[in-house]
Amino acid sequence: MTSLAAAFDPRSNSIGFLRWLLAFAVIFSHAGPIAGFYGGRDLGTQWSDEQSLGGVAVSGFFFMSGFLITRSKMGRTSTPRFFWHRVLRIYPGWFLALLITAFVFAPLAWYREAGTWDGFWNATEQSPWTYFSNNFTLILNQLNIAGMGTSIPQYAHGIQDWNGSAWTLAFEFGAYILVGALGVFGALANRMVGGMIAGAIIVLAALQWLGIGNLVGLSSIFGDFRVLLLMAPFAWGILFCLFADRIPIDDRLAAACLVVALYTYAKGGWLVFGLYAFCYFLMWFAVRVPIRHWDRHGDFSYGIYIIGWPLMAFVTYFGLQQAGLVVYHVVVIVGCHVYAYLSWHLIERPAMSLKNWSPRWMTSFADRTRESRSRLAGRVRQQLVITPGGRR
Repeated sequence: MTSLAAAFDPRSNSIGFLRWLLAFAVIFSHAGPIAGFYGGRDLGTQWSDEQSLGGVAVSGFFFMSGFLITRSKMGRTSTPRFFWHRVLRIYPGWFLALLITAFVFAPLAWYREAGTWDGFWNATEQSPWTYFSNNFTLILNQLNIAGMGTSIPQYAHGIQDWNGSAWTLAFEFGAYILVGALGVFGALANRMVGGMIAGAIIVLAALQWLGIGNLVGLSSIFGDFRVLLLMAPFAWGILFCLFADRIPIDDRLAAACLVVALYTYAKGGWLVFGLYAFCYFLMWFAVRVPIRHWDRHGDFSYGIYIIGWPLMAFVTYFGLQQAGLVVYHVVVIVGCHVYAYLSWHLIERPAMSLKNWSPRWMTSFADRTRESRSRLAGRVRQQLVITPGGRR
């Protein structure tokens, strides 16, 4: 039976296609509360009490990130360079989305709603001038601009966010920090140690959903249920990377996992069992149904994800939802692709071209800390039990 390690070809797989598909699953899901479709509910909550279609897609995103980011860190990339790559991939595109929202979408929507600029540029609360500075770190400290949104469908559902999908980005970067830390302390060199840490995260998530124990007593970080909601599929991706030579790629297993995923989504148990079965199916699809050259024009999934909500909210100010679900989605899909294409070619790809550039502060920091980091990592590795099956 072929293992994931043998079957996975980083240059011939469907991960790019799957990320694109999942990005639009998030958009379709959020069209409910934003535009008033599906009874104002996120798509998927009509069938599942545990997760929306958008939530399913985000779990898939985090799983694939866990797999790919761990592969990246286990390569020859140094830790400072690893984080530099992550910064270049996340922040430039995010900065553009913030600026477009604050200085294109929001003012035009305000003028459409109020017929004047009065009260927008000089807003004393939730100012457009502070929208970027309050959110650029990925931690969202300002959700709205100038109190907007009272005239569009999402307000009836208690939402006034200009980008209600972007909260996941801070958790994504937090997951990158976890992988970087695992690499620094040798937990990726010994896959049994890394596997136990990733497995512990999954167990904690199961305890959270089953209501067993007091996780907040372990750490206040677990007071936010979203931590384990997103870190569990990411940890599953880490396990797939660490044990790729032990994970079979089997058509029958993939079919069984799809059945489990669909059943638990509809009947219960998705967060404890189903999402992991779903993630296996995603990996199977990525390997067994390679869609080559999908990203030949660019990697658009990130741009689509971060602009989808702002664009959907923007067009509702102009009443596009009144044209019906199909027209609304077609316009949003086209708009997202145009934006993502421009974002990739004008901002994201040029930023990624700097991945081998070393700022002076990074070079200086790496030089000053190289010896101490080496000593620390060596001491940690000496304390790890290196098993025969552990990767060196």
